[in-house]
Amino acid sequence: MELSHESTIREWQQAMEAGTTTSREMTLLFLKRIAQYDKQGIAVNAISEINPDALHIAEALDRERVEKGSRGPLHGIPVLIKDNIATGDSMHTTAGSLALADSYAAADSSVAARLREAGAVLLGKTNLTEWANYMTENMTNGYSSRGGQVLNPYGPGQLDVGGSSSGSGSAIASGFAVVAVGTETSGSILHPSVKNSLVGIKPTVGLISRRGIIPISTSQDTAGPMARTVEDAAILLGALTGVDEQDPVTGKSLGLSHADYQPFLDVNGLQGARIGIIRSFFLDRYDDEEKKLYEDAINHLRQAGATVIDAVTIPAENAEWGPSVLLHEFKSGVNAYLKTLPASYPIRTLSDVIAFNREHEERALRFGQVLLERANATSGTLTEAAYLNQRAYDLEMSQDKGINAVLTEHNLDCILFPGSEGYGIAARAGYPSVTVPSGYTSAGKPFGIMFTGLAFSEPALLRMAYAYEQATRLRIPPQMES
Repeated sequence: MELSHESTIREWQQAMEAGTTTSREMTLLFLKRIAQYDKQGIAVNAISEINPDALHIAEALDRERVEKGSRGPLHGIPVLIKDNIATGDSMHTTAGSLALADSYAAADSSVAARLREAGAVLLGKTNLTEWANYMTENMTNGYSSRGGQVLNPYGPGQLDVGGSSSGSGSAIASGFAVVAVGTETSGSILHPSVKNSLVGIKPTVGLISRRGIIPISTSQDTAGPMARTVEDAAILLGALTGVDEQDPVTGKSLGLSHADYQPFLDVNGLQGARIGIIRSFFLDRYDDEEKKLYEDAINHLRQAGATVIDAVTIPAENAEWGPSVLLHEFKSGVNAYLKTLPASYPIRTLSDVIAFNREHEERALRFGQVLLERANATSGTLTEAAYLNQRAYDLEMSQDKGINAVLTEHNLDCILFPGSEGYGIAARAGYPSVTVPSGYTSAGKPFGIMFTGLAFSEPALLRMAYAYEQATRLRIPPQMES
């Protein structure tokens, strides 16, 4: 079989084990493709930085394979990570902000450390919506003052690339690496995964350590995989999970996480599954073609053996979701991250970021910084009644009177959304979701569906998503020629 930028982790590993290719050759293939399409050609602008040591790392891992054998399924596999995930190497960690453009993290994030331990090649970092889309209102998805505008390879300049893990989504759709890591607070993995026809996993909050990720929200942040297949996403997920003593939230995952999610992938995984169909999130956001694609997806689920409970509603789906939680948690989280930077770096607080942006307004404030300023006006101590009350309300409405209620009422394994609708409820609950490509409109616009379940239900969600993917195989790579 001829290998290409579309080849899967399994296919690359088989070839490396057979001695017909190497990690070095694979890494070069992706670097050449980035050179061809990222800053020239259709110029999707998904990559913010290339790791100068990528080829050296690949060569070292090739040698290790010969001398000691493979570490596992990610050994020698090039992986891209979002540019808000710290690496203690020669790459910057910036969140797309000019204020952090020259900053280097003091140490690896847990995500980066686990990838290195698994034998992955950290190929580079991906552009993103600045500050993970928590800088201002009405910022264009995929734009950052440091990196510029990310484009969607399925319709550069025409189709929304999604946010805020825009670069990770565009890069994997464009074939710039095998898999990528995004981050999500509310929709930032799921939304660009749907827009770029990818499998995205937004894990349960606590499954993956948040340490070393430039934060928005203590209660909602998580990293997660973005990939072209469910199997590749599942492999990457397994490498990232585990308890981190430096991140208390991961203690929730003890005994509930898995180092390998591949055993849960079952082509017959929809047989006997009970899936609740959400229709109330349509409103006017979808055209007739997209609605038909959703109906087609529901029919595929039935044909694959699922019991479909149609038109279920989430009791609290119209709850009064206020902005207080993110607004208050952002300041304390960002200030805590900035204090970990080397002492010589002048940006130490959110106030410093805001001041820097004002001093460089022409370049740094194309869309303003309304959210940064609002967050900075809070105490940063999380003592405000508005915050504490909203946090308790969000948990009650999203969990007990939200996802838990609808799953219990209908005895469901999961609920199904069109596109990435419903991501906000799952985000507030801290619950997992998985997106899968589900076809295209006549204009070539990608469509996807999203499976959502209870905390730590990733095995069940992946089982159903994999069965759907294998039964339909609807993903088509984008046409990259300019």
